[in-house]
Amino acid sequence: VYLGVLKGMAKEAARQRALQLLDELGLAANAKQKVSDLSKGMQQKVQFIATILHDPELLILDEPFSGLDPINANLIKDEMIALKNNGTSIIFSTHRMESIEEMCEDIALINNGEIILQGNIKEIRREYKKNLFQVTLADGVLWPSILDTKYSAKAIDEHNYQIYLQQHTPNEFLSEILSTATAIVGFQEILPTVNDIFIQKVKDSNHG
Repeated sequence: VYLGVLKGMAKEAARQRALQLLDELGLAANAKQKVSDLSKGMQQKVQFIATILHDPELLILDEPFSGLDPINANLIKDEMIALKNNGTSIIFSTHRMESIEEMCEDIALINNGEIILQGNIKEIRREYKKNLFQVTLADGVLWPSILDTKYSAKAIDEHNYQIYLQQHTPNEFLSEILSTATAIVGFQEILPTVNDIFIQKVKDSNHG
């Protein structure tokens, strides 16, 4: 409440907002405890609440998910997304690449203090794509061996196969596999993850 008032909130409004956030982040039962008596993860959530209490226009966070279990990390993530949807600009550092893919629009990958890649995350993933596709066949349907001479398919499981299209377009492949009367229930491009791209860029920069 004190920190909310420092940011210009009325005391009662700050109190109500603080109680709301404590409840949303699973700390309502701890509202009367001293911060020093809380676990490290709980303390981190209290710090987060104090930071967002006044609905800031700009939010800068350093490793907001560090030390949190998956459930509490999701609670923080949901609050961050809600803030973003309400107009808050958020800058945060993290080593959790899955969080980047879920939440970010633009990224900067840093290695040894140097930015090695930056830009819109969707554009970056498309830029580093490798023409890999996943084909999902219907139950009981086998991969048509007649295509093996033209398309190299790697079985992921009994229904899914990974193919690499270098010389042919996706439409050409689909036309050919459907001409074999193979029942397909899914076909999608496999884009590299941010983690894959980061590892590749670090290797390239270290060898450059």
